Amino acid sequence: MKYISTRNNKKEFDFKAVFIKGLADDGGLFIPKSLKKYSNNELQELKKLNYNQLSVEIINQFSSDFIAKDELSSLIDKSYSTFREKEVVKISNIGSLKLLELFHGPTLAFKDIAMQFIGNLYEYYLSKNDEKINIVVATSGDTGAAAIDAIKGKNNLNIFVLHPNNRISPIQRKLMTTVEDENVFNIAIDGNFDDCQNIVKSMFSDLDFSKSINMSGVNSINWARIIAQSVYYFYSYFKLNKETVSFSVPTGNFGDVFAGYLAKKMGLPIDKLIVATNENDILHRAISKGDYVSKKVKETLSPSMDIQLASNFERLIYYVNNSDSDITTDIMKKIKQNAYHIEKNNLETIQKDFVSESCSEQETLDIIKNNFKDNNIILDPHTAIGVGAANKLAINNCVVLSTAHPCKFPNATNNAIDKYEKLPKELQYVLDKEENFQVLKNDEEDVKNFVKSKA
Repeated sequence: MKYISTRNNKKEFDFKAVFIKGLADDGGLFIPKSLKKYSNNELQELKKLNYNQLSVEIINQFSSDFIAKDELSSLIDKSYSTFREKEVVKISNIGSLKLLELFHGPTLAFKDIAMQFIGNLYEYYLSKNDEKINIVVATSGDTGAAAIDAIKGKNNLNIFVLHPNNRISPIQRKLMTTVEDENVFNIAIDGNFDDCQNIVKSMFSDLDFSKSINMSGVNSINWARIIAQSVYYFYSYFKLNKETVSFSVPTGNFGDVFAGYLAKKMGLPIDKLIVATNENDILHRAISKGDYVSKKVKETLSPSMDIQLASNFERLIYYVNNSDSDITTDIMKKIKQNAYHIEKNNLETIQKDFVSESCSEQETLDIIKNNFKDNNIILDPHTAIGVGAANKLAINNCVVLSTAHPCKFPNATNNAIDKYEKLPKELQYVLDKEENFQVLKNDEEDVKNFVKSKA
């Protein structure tokens, strides 16, 4: 399979470049030049597979020029061997909705599903290549912990994680900052997640710098993460045994919901993808009325969604503009100037696949409270927003992606029901362990200097 950039569809790349580089040199995101679409008969064959086998079949479509299928199978088995669920994910009932529990990995968030795979994929690559790689990643809470757990202790790999100082939950932070491995570096930026993300993007765009440290990225823009996340859409569709299914996805950077869009483009009978946002509702405004103008980021009880500019939205922009990289480049310039409104015909195209809703802080607390009362289930605030959006839209056969374990957000659950879930026993040590992180100004040069000093 060949790949192109959303900002230049003339130049082709292989999976190795897409995986190791993460972001194209022109600032665009990688996408496949063409996609396989499964027939109904092929979907019926895939339905017979367990989660690991399904992962191998789908990921192999995108990576066969990089890793042989038998080696991929071993890598997948290794990646998911530490999950608390044998089938990696779990489907439960919540009223008339289904809950797809994605938080059974080592850091209690859906990010583990892609990150464990990616960590082992780096190790596979470096076992065959005499290189050292420095991974730089921004996190709004969960990505950093999942990436660190996947990368820690691995030879010839360093990881630098930027998080917004005092703007993620204490548990999210401690899962990152209590790791003692020498190849792990945590950086707290005096700013919000968008500031962290902008610094990382700018570092990638500085080709002299990024090449000098052999820089790679594992943010949700990395295509390897998208394909790994698309698997659980297939898996849950097969388990539900319905003709068509919709998914409600708590959404910040648009990566997880884009993985669902990819699955639909590959032939999975998905009806609607619900983009569920908190009060930082730029994606809801964009999908419901075409308004993609960012506002000031609000701090909320669902910090992983405290984002205004969703990086993966660029991939959707490319597709709805008939795969025109020149138009996509122009639109991204408008977005940078905070002056982009989606044209009517493009909005209508988007709304064929996507609908959206947002939940206020009070609504989020009420959802947690009511679901505990009615279903005896404690929801984390992100999942609660997914449930709230699904209920507001009243779409049939809807699966809510449960993206994080509620123990990571005790402030939200304490406020809602005066109760919180405890960390699993194997993670309780982080509560009292000493933290180690560097606080830096919201300044790209400061971050570059720190990274260079440690790389």
